[in-house]
Amino acid sequence: MPKPPKVPAPFPTKEEVLTFIRESPRPVGAREIARAFHIRGSETRIAFKRLLKEIHGEGAVDRHKGRKLSGRGGLPAVAVIEVSDIDEDGELLARPVVWHGEEAPPTIYVAPERHGTPAIEIGTRLLARLKRSADGAYEALPIRVIAGRPQEIIGIFTAAPRGGTVRSTDRRHKSDFFIAADDALGARTGDLVRAEVAAPHERGQVRAKIVQRLGHAEDPDAISLIAIHSHDIPVEFPQAALAEAAAAGPCPLGTRSDLRTLPLVTIDGPDARDFDDAVFAEPDPASDNRGGWHMVVAIADVGHYVRAGAALDTAAYDRGNSVYFPDRVVPMLPEALSNGLCSLKPGEERACLAVRMTIDRDGNKRSHRFERGLMRSAARLTYEQVEAARYRATDDIPETIAKNVIAPLYGAYDALLAARRRRGTLDLDLPEPKVEFSAPGKIARIQPALRFDSHRLIEEFMIAANVAAAESLEAAGEPAMYRIHDRPDPEKVEALRDFLDGIGYRLPKGQVIQPKSFTGILDQARQHGHTHLVSELVLRTQAQAQYAPENIGHFGLALRRYCHFTSPIRRYADLLVHRALIRGLRLGPDGLRPDDAARFPEWGEHISTTERRAVAAERDAMDRYTVAFMEDKVGTIFPGRITGVTRFGLFVRIEETGAQGLIPMRSLGDDFYIHDEAHHCLVGRRTGRQFTLGDAAAVRLIEAEAVTGGLLFEIAEFAEEAVETGAPRPMHPKTRRFGPVRRGRKDRSRTSKRRR
Repeated sequence: MPKPPKVPAPFPTKEEVLTFIRESPRPVGAREIARAFHIRGSETRIAFKRLLKEIHGEGAVDRHKGRKLSGRGGLPAVAVIEVSDIDEDGELLARPVVWHGEEAPPTIYVAPERHGTPAIEIGTRLLARLKRSADGAYEALPIRVIAGRPQEIIGIFTAAPRGGTVRSTDRRHKSDFFIAADDALGARTGDLVRAEVAAPHERGQVRAKIVQRLGHAEDPDAISLIAIHSHDIPVEFPQAALAEAAAAGPCPLGTRSDLRTLPLVTIDGPDARDFDDAVFAEPDPASDNRGGWHMVVAIADVGHYVRAGAALDTAAYDRGNSVYFPDRVVPMLPEALSNGLCSLKPGEERACLAVRMTIDRDGNKRSHRFERGLMRSAARLTYEQVEAARYRATDDIPETIAKNVIAPLYGAYDALLAARRRRGTLDLDLPEPKVEFSAPGKIARIQPALRFDSHRLIEEFMIAANVAAAESLEAAGEPAMYRIHDRPDPEKVEALRDFLDGIGYRLPKGQVIQPKSFTGILDQARQHGHTHLVSELVLRTQAQAQYAPENIGHFGLALRRYCHFTSPIRRYADLLVHRALIRGLRLGPDGLRPDDAARFPEWGEHISTTERRAVAAERDAMDRYTVAFMEDKVGTIFPGRITGVTRFGLFVRIEETGAQGLIPMRSLGDDFYIHDEAHHCLVGRRTGRQFTLGDAAAVRLIEAEAVTGGLLFEIAEFAEEAVETGAPRPMHPKTRRFGPVRRGRKDRSRTSKRRR
């Protein structure tokens, strides 16, 4: 036992007590600590007990049997935590904001929000109630988000005699906001509004003031509007930027290369409105490259119209990228450019920045050259048309296009595909859901988007052009805004390896992980029906791609250098690459300015942030569309698959629509379930019943919360009715939730006794 200070203070400081506890070789009790610091007298003892309680409450010490304390460090019952990661099960992990231990803090698992997938993101700080598990980890039940009172909310207004309330569309805001009559801005019940949050009302409700009516909650565009405003996506362009776009005109040929006779074609989805890339291929006539190909990728010359430092440039930088929703696009550039002069429409002359590439029969690039040109698209084709024309004649595509344009494109694609396979790139089979409308705002169906070889063809041409851009910038000594993708975290890879071993797949160990290591596993999974499960698990191990001027390569594509060059209409990163190429290759006056290179690190962080913002908004909108589609299907049984196993329940995806939601632990029948983290499963203590990641499960939809965008499910066999009926259970008229299965008094007593 360490000795007390030689000259003790009249009353010890918190740090002195903490030092004593931490240096003690074993847990010590309050009496031992009091004796060490010569605590005497009733008033002093009361103050001393208060100090010990404060130390324990801050999580600086652990409490043991006999109320003894040790300095190994623990967490208090309520603490501020910060969400730090997502594990392979999709479960949120957090760390304490305050931690005094020298060793790593304990793992904290964050319980999901009640309405399905959590809205909480990495970096969010929470006030949470913590409960320690037997394994030393903690379970956190969020009380509220620590971000101060929100400055602004998006919500649905409900009128009342003296004003009304706004229910936020953000599920993290648990309480409604009070709106005084003078602050309602004429809103009516059901209106979607934007409101500024003020001080709390005298009754305790937080007060807000409506500053904008966005429409009615049932309007066709309400869902995308919620996502746009919730994620602060800029919608309106400054007048100066609109004026610059309106003043732009056609680009003359001048010193540009004349590509107008080259049969370049655009290939996009049927609902695409802007066309920023065109492609062409032909057999290479060179005698020393038999079986090789000459390829051209032409990209809209946005740099000609958007000059560095101009109003258009500032607006494009602020947005960072276009944002795509099922019913609309929020473009990075005004429509006069994005759907006009910078859109490669068939038959219209357009300025372009093109790269000519020569590849051999095995897809290896032999040479490339960039040029500014003037082109005229020969045709606007869709993926479906091109796929059909590859195998048979169609009425949509003239024979000359099918034979002289499409066939050579697939020839070059086959060579590029062979090179891709040799590199061993990471190919994840995770189709995106697509919303189809029968009328504006009326969802006809949600189903996985079809994916053809024509999609992959365009991807391979664009990848080849992006690599050529990165190589040219390095050769010219120009700054490059690389698209980087780091190697996966070794701990996540190890966790994936353990799980794959359990289902019969072997991820190589004892060697540097490569994309081809994952590809081999994915190939096996396709043969055994585990494609989606393994693809999603592999995806969760991957680092997040981002933009940066320092090159670390692109792990997923297995490329040493890679830039984004092919979409300057919708990505500011590509516009920077265009400007760097123009300056480095002396292609005109629209290149980088002398001081721009120093700002590349700052710009890379900004456009990486705006990209994440766009992805979050697009995902949010898709979740809400899915909930809206499922809202009238409450009570229906669906085939699903377990996509996440947590201490709080199961996450499940409906196979038909891709809808995802939560099965709370409390709905998993009359048993106590243990979370087996290593094997990604829940195991019933009494029944031995297991729910494992990837398992198929028939689930019943029990709640669809349209306002906040969340779904709740239950395992169908635990529902009140038999699985075959498909009839919904009656809901409570006020809560609109399903009640528990009613038991007789005798059954309830037995259940309570067993649980005790």
